[in-house]
Amino acid sequence: MNRTLPRLLMAPAVTTLLLWMIVPLGMTIYFSLIRFNLLQPDQTGFIGMENFEYFVTDPSFGAAIMNTLLLLGSVILITVIVGVLIALLINEPLAGRGLVRILLISPFFVMPTVNALLWKNMMMNPIYGVLAQVWKFFGATPVDWLTELPLFSIILMVSWQWLPFATLIFMTALQSMDREQLEASRMDGANYLQQLRYLYIPHLGRSVAVVVMIELIFLLSVFAEIYTTTGGGPGDASTNVAYLIFKQALLNFDAGVASAGALFAVVLANIAGIFMIRMVGKNLDK
Repeated sequence: MNRTLPRLLMAPAVTTLLLWMIVPLGMTIYFSLIRFNLLQPDQTGFIGMENFEYFVTDPSFGAAIMNTLLLLGSVILITVIVGVLIALLINEPLAGRGLVRILLISPFFVMPTVNALLWKNMMMNPIYGVLAQVWKFFGATPVDWLTELPLFSIILMVSWQWLPFATLIFMTALQSMDREQLEASRMDGANYLQQLRYLYIPHLGRSVAVVVMIELIFLLSVFAEIYTTTGGGPGDASTNVAYLIFKQALLNFDAGVASAGALFAVVLANIAGIFMIRMVGKNLDK
């Protein structure tokens, strides 16, 4: 009775949660195994793995995978390195440190679509954008970022939005450092670079692992920035897996192939998640 009653009380919540997860997943699996093109509603039926084959043989598939990996790696590298540097900088006493921290964190609360519009119209516009004015000030020709460097532009936008998150995590971790250990190292003659190598960086190891894991999971689904600015182009220059699924679902009206792509993205996210959870677990065990 002591075990049965708690299980009965938890059963409605657990059942609802399972249905919430299993029903959409089951429908996605079902649609991925049948022919379901909205432009050809009369052509239906079970086709097995043909949707998966069509998705992975799409001419844009290779470019989408490569762009996704470049986007993930670049954003994570930028946010971790710059986030650590900023956290170390604002960890030291300075005038207006509280205001500086608030300003640094604020970009994280900007919606992705708004973030993309800000960069597209205010920063990267080749005629009146801020970067264009800087280029003109130094006598250089303004760069049409979204046309000439589309993927790099997306990387800048996403990095700008996720940098505050990484900085906040690292800043919080630095607050928990042992001050007596730092003072003892100074008394022993250690300079700042030695403290950085043997005290600060090892202490931030767990935080870095957490930031990488969380960003890796969420950055796999970057879509709003691409849709709002480059539309996946020019060509496939800025198309990632999420945008490729969108093209199959809404531009080609092929729900079956889009469902197969969604399952591929789920598998990819789970592989990345398992890898990162193991990495985080190793850091937590140290």
